[in-house]
Amino acid sequence: MPVRILFLADTHLGFDLPGRPRVARRRRGEDFFAAFELALAPAIRGETDLVIHGGDLFYRSRIPAWLAARVFSRLAAVADGGVDVFWVPGNHERSGVPRRLLLDHPRVHVFDRPRTFVVERDGLRLALAGIPHAPRIRAEHATLLAATGHSTVPADVRLLCLHQAVEGATVGPADFVFRDGPDVLACAQLPAGFAAVLSGHVHRAQVLLRDLTGRRLPVPVLYPGSTERTSFAERAETKGTLMLEVDRSQVATGGAVGWEFRALPVPPMVDVELDGGVSAGPLTARLRESLARLDPCSVVRIRLRGGISPEALPALRAEALRAAAPPTMHVSVAWTRK
Repeated sequence: MPVRILFLADTHLGFDLPGRPRVARRRRGEDFFAAFELALAPAIRGETDLVIHGGDLFYRSRIPAWLAARVFSRLAAVADGGVDVFWVPGNHERSGVPRRLLLDHPRVHVFDRPRTFVVERDGLRLALAGIPHAPRIRAEHATLLAATGHSTVPADVRLLCLHQAVEGATVGPADFVFRDGPDVLACAQLPAGFAAVLSGHVHRAQVLLRDLTGRRLPVPVLYPGSTERTSFAERAETKGTLMLEVDRSQVATGGAVGWEFRALPVPPMVDVELDGGVSAGPLTARLRESLARLDPCSVVRIRLRGGISPEALPALRAEALRAAAPPTMHVSVAWTRK
């Protein structure tokens, strides 16, 4: 039987989720937790052997204790079911994250430094080498990889776990391509001897198989992308996780790892364009009409044409927007900067 691995990344838990909100309004923070729960569901059901989180588990480095406890309790619940959990700290997770809560669990493993963990499942010895986010990985890749000690560990299959942009990865509505930079790993620096590189950091799900010249990479680079849309730049992207299968029978042919993208049902992001040159009454009426046609759980951005008249401003206040929208909808205004 193949070893099954659930790979997710960039959950950004805690985003828009204050512990003591001063205003009762629809917040996106629970959407991020809902996506996290859906992502972990296969592991909770016992359908996976391992879970790997590719980094940016949280939305920033310093987090409140209640948030750490909420997140770590869910990972501990997965581990309590016999599933080993691995976490690569990302650029949002530095010294401020209280990793001690996770390190106390025997089945939760943190790449708090370059290191290698070995697990055995169904007679297959799997080595997971990992490097937490490295701002200067382009210059330090050889040193960091050697520090994992992966080459000294006997294994049937090796996976490299990162939280980095790799040359050739794309993001955003304009398909920006990562090419260089101190924190971008060059394709020529990808190490041989691994069945796959598993990386977080890039929010678009994608698999890199060739470099920018079309030459085949020595190892596939797998990005599951983020589990929720973190900004409107991602509004057209499907979010989800990767389900990996490591098959011992394919080790000799170099095809030890297979993968399948699993989409998650996340709220749609929608731009609504309205004429800002009218008074508050007509603007509110048109806003209500536009919002009524949308999924009530949508994340909506209002874009105003033709400038904004002073008479329209009352309709754009936060309390007015909340009154015009369903309580399950998140609505904001894209104010033009001057």
